[in-house]
Amino acid sequence: MVPRNQTRVSEFILLGLSEEADLQPLLFGLFLSMYLVTFTGNLLIILAIIMNSHLHTPMYFFLSNLSFADICLTSNTIPKMLLNIQIQNNVITYEDCITQMFFFMFFIGLDHFLLIVMAYDRFVAICHPLHYMIIMKPKFCSLLLMASWLLSALQSLLHSLMVLRLSFCTELKISHFFCELSQVVRLACSGTLLNDLVIYFASGVLGVIPLTGIFFSYSKIVSSILRISSAEGKSKAFSTCGSHLSVISLFYGTGFGVYLSSAATQNSIATAIVSVMYTVVTPMLNPFIYSLRNKDIKQGLRKLFT
Repeated sequence: MVPRNQTRVSEFILLGLSEEADLQPLLFGLFLSMYLVTFTGNLLIILAIIMNSHLHTPMYFFLSNLSFADICLTSNTIPKMLLNIQIQNNVITYEDCITQMFFFMFFIGLDHFLLIVMAYDRFVAICHPLHYMIIMKPKFCSLLLMASWLLSALQSLLHSLMVLRLSFCTELKISHFFCELSQVVRLACSGTLLNDLVIYFASGVLGVIPLTGIFFSYSKIVSSILRISSAEGKSKAFSTCGSHLSVISLFYGTGFGVYLSSAATQNSIATAIVSVMYTVVTPMLNPFIYSLRNKDIKQGLRKLFT
């Protein structure tokens, strides 16, 4: 494809969720409220785990990192959206757009890898309880965390470098409230076949491999729980993984919902609205899921305020 009206792009325009002026105050209040709830809820989870020694276990170590990733994920997108609404200026510079895109993909990827690590932790705890502390040693947990961060950084860096090679035309409007990868790639004048292949490959890796690992872990977990003779033992075993399973269902359910909606409709604004569930609502609900269904977190939060 030969570029038309190609320029040295310096900025993009974020169209947001709606261009209706009357809806902007409502969107501002709604997203500000969700951001404050997300930030406060996840921060309380982190503080409760840090301040209570009985929560210094592998499961809560990974949970605190998941809460940190959720804070960073929402902080990467929502404040810019709120600023744009407040100053009534939807412009984002090219450099800021690439940076926002990098960190969004990084923290989404980190969520993916942390969830599969947490599934492995529950697998070891329930299927091999006598060897749990031997397997899930602090050094091994740190290695799993480092691997999650490294893999997330590599896939995010790959996508960002692939975007940097693209040339853009004069039509630079992004039908989203942040610089989403596929939306930016669509604006390119140069060929995007390689970018599309990398996106599909990475989506498959981040989707299929974690889900396969999670399904394998929970198939073993369910099998082990069913072999427990007492009803009390079964209930206790289920309670240790119930919160994590709820978060997995919410995270991947909304993620696939965004993917299917984008494939079914060409309405980019509609896709952006659906993606709010994936990028904003899920991080906001995670603290409630863990605090409402987890006695240890409840006790940790009580001690935090006493």
